[in-house]
Amino acid sequence: MEIGIYPDDRGPTAAGYARNKMKVGVYLHVPFCRRKCAYCDFVSYPAAAADMDGYVRAVKTEIARRGAAAGAPPMAASLYVGGGTPTVLPVEALVEILDAIRRSFHWPPGLEATVEANPETVHRSDLERLRRSGINRISIGMQAAQDALLAVLGRGHRLDDVREAVRLARRAGFESLNLDLISGIPGQTTDDWRRTLEAALVLEPEHIAAYSLEITPGTALYGRVERGEVVPAPEDRVLEMFHATREVLTCAGYEQYEIANFARPGHACRHNLIYWRNEPYLGFGPAAHSCWQGWRWANERDPATYAAHLDAGGLPVAESEKMDLRTEMAETMFLGLRLRRGVERERFRRRFGRDLDTVYGVEIARLQDQGLLEERDGCLRLTERGLPVANVVFEEFL
Repeated sequence: MEIGIYPDDRGPTAAGYARNKMKVGVYLHVPFCRRKCAYCDFVSYPAAAADMDGYVRAVKTEIARRGAAAGAPPMAASLYVGGGTPTVLPVEALVEILDAIRRSFHWPPGLEATVEANPETVHRSDLERLRRSGINRISIGMQAAQDALLAVLGRGHRLDDVREAVRLARRAGFESLNLDLISGIPGQTTDDWRRTLEAALVLEPEHIAAYSLEITPGTALYGRVERGEVVPAPEDRVLEMFHATREVLTCAGYEQYEIANFARPGHACRHNLIYWRNEPYLGFGPAAHSCWQGWRWANERDPATYAAHLDAGGLPVAESEKMDLRTEMAETMFLGLRLRRGVERERFRRRFGRDLDTVYGVEIARLQDQGLLEERDGCLRLTERGLPVANVVFEEFL
């Protein structure tokens, strides 16, 4: 698969793919954790048994190979280091990989560069080293304020660990900090959730991601539900928590810029905006996904298989597909509608050479009649009534 050209800052245009100005979101997957959380269905493996050196060697090779395939070095629009738990990787190994990214991608001044961390894995000296390497944003997995609920999730930390991790991040110089929170945990009351939100606000993060728990088949928590050991939160309580999130965080000065994401002015996550706008990104590491030039692909999930492909001189692609125009338009719609701003009519027209109403006029009219979509400032977006039932709206475009 050849890597092509990404268009300019205004978003893709019909002629944009012929231009030589490249810009792309860069994602690095570190698939190792100290322990697997009970609800986690991400690709991760025990750090204690991992071949860290083999992983570092392989991912550096993939980065260099992809960069060379692009011809001129692409411009990084953002960098996000996720997992797994990236901070279980030795900090010098992580810096080695960041240096490899710098060699293959233009890293412009002010690039948003995020690293995820679990509270029990951070150390001040490591955080300071990451700051010097160019990482300027940190995302800490808080999840809940109640230690008993953290135990239900199988987390390896307590609330005090979150407080200490935030303190260390601030002392290391991080001025942009996200806290991840989870609502709808079995046994969690709405009052518990409000106290979690309040405990997060005390820590004064610039960004809060507040997602509702999904209990996925194959996870330890799913097994507990199947055996009747825990009971999932009822839908009406989950909805109550959703409304509480919006009330508490907006009153505290956070803007809800996406269904589950809230930020102080200037701190919306630029990397995630690339996903929600359905713009190009390249992912490196086992199980990483990429979307580029109308193609998308996923890497091999198993670290050994991933490394073997690279050692053999190839690329570690497990599956790929060429997206047709209809698929690209549909995904641009339902991803963009996650944003409170919604889908910009002019941006859609520039990208696809078609007006929204020409492609989706029937669906838009039906959803507007139902009070689920509205037009504002040239954008189509979810209404207040549509927000809690967003998935119903998204299905109209699939």
